[in-house]
Amino acid sequence: MARFSGKSVLITGSSQGIGAACARRLASEGAAVAINGRKRSEATDALVAELQAWGGRVEFIAADIGTAAAATDLVEQAVKALGGLDVIVNNAGVERRSDFWDTTEEDFDLVMDTNVKGMFFATQTFVKHCRAAGKGGAVVNMSSVHEDLAFPHFASYCASKGAVRMLTRNLANELSALGIRINNVAPGAIATPINQKLVDDPALLKPLEKKIPLGRLGTADEVAGLVAFLASDEAAYVTGSTYFIDGGLTVAYSEQ
Repeated sequence: MARFSGKSVLITGSSQGIGAACARRLASEGAAVAINGRKRSEATDALVAELQAWGGRVEFIAADIGTAAAATDLVEQAVKALGGLDVIVNNAGVERRSDFWDTTEEDFDLVMDTNVKGMFFATQTFVKHCRAAGKGGAVVNMSSVHEDLAFPHFASYCASKGAVRMLTRNLANELSALGIRINNVAPGAIATPINQKLVDDPALLKPLEKKIPLGRLGTADEVAGLVAFLASDEAAYVTGSTYFIDGGLTVAYSEQ
């Protein structure tokens, strides 16, 4: 039997990159999947068609989760569309580059609202659903190595991922009595469309690869494999943890 047969999953921010890879991986293992992006596009339609061709149930729900109301509505729509939810993958996230002294309130709010507030209230709505249904569940948050590693010129992003780490640890304690597990996946440098400029420029890519013990960027599919493990019953004794998937980058920095 497929690992996620009979399970329903919502993946926020899943129109491309890591989120889309997670949707493919979980759908390929039998999950009914709700994918999400800010708006419907040719790319989202193509992803839905690809997953539907495998015979599973797939729904696309448009939402920008930067407000509590939008995050709540997204989860409620996913529950209705799929007839329930067993797993939520909080993948949606943004970053803005600026010197600390030039960071605007608008950019700060965008990052914190999407990366922290959206995750907080989407998870809260998922927990309410699980309680009402009298069942447990699994939450997987997409954090970053920058919940630990400094990232100059991205102060708001680092702050948001630090908040996700602490929320995960706190909620692991609070939600365990409900049978709900919650963990973080913390990618390092991953080859995704958002990093295409880096991937295409040897002058930028080669110095970064030298900092990574495994000597290369990771792939979205590799991240999706870790997400699938943490979302599955194989991880039934795992909660409150961050799993780094970074080719050893974090270890290399910690030993400097």
